[in-house]
Amino acid sequence: MKAPTRHLSFRPGQLPTSATELRSEVRALLERERLAGTWDPAEHRSWGSNNPELSRALGAAGLIGMTWPREFGGRERSQLERYVVTEELLAAGAPAGFHWIADRQSGPLFLRYGTREQKEFYLPRIARGEIQFCIGMSEPDSGSDLASIRTSATRDGDHWLINGTKIWTSNAHRAHYAIALCRTEERSDNRHAGMSQFVIDLKHTDGISIRPIFNLAGSHDFNEVVFDNARVPADAIVGEPGSGWDQVTSELSYERSGPERFLTNFHVLRGLVDALSRSASDEAQRQVGRLVSHLWTLRQASISVATTLEQGGLPNVESALVKDLGTHFQQELPEVARRLASAEGLHHGALLTVIENAIMVAPAYTIQGGTTEILRGIIARGLRLR
Repeated sequence: MKAPTRHLSFRPGQLPTSATELRSEVRALLERERLAGTWDPAEHRSWGSNNPELSRALGAAGLIGMTWPREFGGRERSQLERYVVTEELLAAGAPAGFHWIADRQSGPLFLRYGTREQKEFYLPRIARGEIQFCIGMSEPDSGSDLASIRTSATRDGDHWLINGTKIWTSNAHRAHYAIALCRTEERSDNRHAGMSQFVIDLKHTDGISIRPIFNLAGSHDFNEVVFDNARVPADAIVGEPGSGWDQVTSELSYERSGPERFLTNFHVLRGLVDALSRSASDEAQRQVGRLVSHLWTLRQASISVATTLEQGGLPNVESALVKDLGTHFQQELPEVARRLASAEGLHHGALLTVIENAIMVAPAYTIQGGTTEILRGIIARGLRLR
């Protein structure tokens, strides 16, 4: 008998009353750091960039790890308050990439599955904006089938020996640590069994080679990371051995549903609106209105997921849907902006440069946080449509 169809659950969410004050706090900090020369808003670098100095300033203000317990460096604020901070950083295009992965994924992973020693060692340093993490999931020849990974971790006395290759590892050449998914047991009929996660010191572990992968825009964010008998201590494992798949699944809920999935190109929309403000045709107004309505709908869905996470739920299907729709929006936005700029006779050099750069990096959105095909498979299975 076919299982009954599952329905999506996007319960209405609402940002807290503290949101207005918190937004003002973030904006004031960013303005102070701009005046101090820490960052330049004109660069529009957002969370794909690195600025350790800005991350340390945000950490000092309690804006990293802000939902975590105070004993581990947090401020015990809500997920929705953190959402407000994330929105403001994205809307400003602030270069927050140094702490982004650690704040969004690695820290919550330690909180949920880590030992007390791991929490005490890593979380306060993340919250201060002192250390950077990257994610070691994808592998060559595995496509988007994460369950087919081959990188292995073999127990050797008081250590694990790690062998294999990870690819598309963003910021591995800069990061201090990687959270890597490895096979700790032989393959079985259960494709999701026998995997574990490890925290690996990239700066002080022998047997690790990091090779750059340049994108179409000529920038270097992606990397290939090769482990050749990389020896890590026994306590580098995160969570229970063999539980890596469940841990990764919960981790991806944080990665896929945040506002970065639809606000990374916000500067393109803002620049387009500014350029059209005095002479937009009716068609241009319709196109911009459509983009804004899509953006607002994605935001409401994302806030709903954040609310569910706040309440301890695991909205994996809803997160995948937000990421899929967000990818489409972020790739469509610069193309619409390009067409409108041409049709409306906009020849602003700064705007055209912004649009061109956004178009060049847009293909990467398809693979960040899971490819479109995999995400739609997750959605179909989660809704019991296949």
